[in-house]
Amino acid sequence: MRERGPHRGQHQHPRRRRVYYGFELRRYREAAGLTQRQLGEIVNYTGSLIGQIETARKVPTLEFSQRVDAALGTGGAFTRLVELVLRTQLPSWFREAAELEARAVEICAFQTHVVHGLLQSPSYVRAVLGVLNQDKLGDRSTARLARQRVFEKENSPIFWMVLSEAALHQEVGGHEVMREQLAHLLTFEENPRINVQILPYSAGEHPGLQGSFNVYRFSSDPSIVYTEGYSSGHPTANPETVRDCSLRYDHLRAAALSIKKSAELIRRVMEDRYGEQVA
Repeated sequence: MRERGPHRGQHQHPRRRRVYYGFELRRYREAAGLTQRQLGEIVNYTGSLIGQIETARKVPTLEFSQRVDAALGTGGAFTRLVELVLRTQLPSWFREAAELEARAVEICAFQTHVVHGLLQSPSYVRAVLGVLNQDKLGDRSTARLARQRVFEKENSPIFWMVLSEAALHQEVGGHEVMREQLAHLLTFEENPRINVQILPYSAGEHPGLQGSFNVYRFSSDPSIVYTEGYSSGHPTANPETVRDCSLRYDHLRAAALSIKKSAELIRRVMEDRYGEQVA
């Protein structure tokens, strides 16, 4: 499924977008007659950080970009550009999936052990990404969280997540992190565009026993099924695979608790398992 993914150059040169961002930041700053220190004072960051971002040694964040846009009157240029920069911080094998998320009108996700990245809380993200690899954890976490901006678009995708009950009990990051994550899931309870259903233990054998998968649907292009292995992503538009996984997803949704009952279970686990423990 190469024809609909990003251009190969985007995979091979992730640093180029950082360099371009830094070049533009310096150009706008100098046009405004500001030193790095002066701009830093305006946006409440150090002049040193401004310099590191201008020389592509540091990855900019969304918050930084928004403040710079406001300070330099760029019309949102850096807020738009940072999305592209952060996407290059994702693992190369995952970038195609990020492109699919950005284009989809509907995303159907089945998760067996962890919450889907689009609904992860910041501390949960760090815990998941930090397993066996603490290198550039801050940048990688920022990049994953930036994917969630897909829900801020005017025509944001309809998102369905069927989540195994096991993921509620898999203690990622400890009690406090899990409590924050489950509370985060509950914030979508009244959002008709983001739907969370829990597949309870009592469902027994089910059509998702082979593992997690996503189905991406588009306004005009064929649907795509995406699965993951260790450090590898596997998108396919094979009609037979798409039909099979779409049927499996329908049955998973039918076997899962209703959205309301799911929220009740999440709340119960959050309070009983991860609530304040009295010594």
